[in-house]
Amino acid sequence: MNFLPPARILAIDTALGVCSVAVVEAGAEIPLVYISEPMERGHAEALLPIIQQVTQNLDGGFQSLSRVAVTIGPGSFTGIRVGLSAARAVGLALNIPVVGVSTLSAYAAPLIASAVGDVVAVAIDAKHGNVFFQAFAPGGRTLVSPRLTSIKEAARAIGAGAVRLAGTGATNLAVECWNKGLEAELANLSEHPDIFWVARLGLSASPQSAAPKPLYLRAPNAAISTNGRVALQ
Repeated sequence: MNFLPPARILAIDTALGVCSVAVVEAGAEIPLVYISEPMERGHAEALLPIIQQVTQNLDGGFQSLSRVAVTIGPGSFTGIRVGLSAARAVGLALNIPVVGVSTLSAYAAPLIASAVGDVVAVAIDAKHGNVFFQAFAPGGRTLVSPRLTSIKEAARAIGAGAVRLAGTGATNLAVECWNKGLEAELANLSEHPDIFWVARLGLSASPQSAAPKPLYLRAPNAAISTNGRVALQ
């Protein structure tokens, strides 16, 4: 009988203020190895050395990987592009699938998995009173699709009932919910999703429906004008 090793995924997150890389096997409760370094800039210079460091002492080496997962946003335009480029390069080099995982889903996943039974809402700070927002029913079904919206509109979209909040914009959203008389709990205020959950979502995702394409909910801050100058939007 041939022995088939468990699926092994390389997970990459550079969408927010961190450069995180992990290798996780299907069914495992912790990563085989991971590195997570906080940074607002410099993802392009840091990512490839971190990938090399994570994989160089891995049993079976680089060739043991069977899939790549990468965060696709919302988040930093530059960070998202850096992560996607590296993930696609690894997938091409090893001829393995590459899947995209949204930062909103990665934030929500551990709260949904806890099976408490409340609505889970994720709010990532988008500045100027806005958030990148998504809400999930118990079990993970999407209640409110990913969007860029004001904090007031996000609280209104949650509706009635208890809600557990995650993300960098969760505190401000919680205040708005409390002002409306909603039962809101601050459940995860981390500056970035857990790379382990990026990996777990990537292991379960279909390459056909979870393409590694950027999830941009807001237009870039700059565009190329017809006269060759960069015009701020």
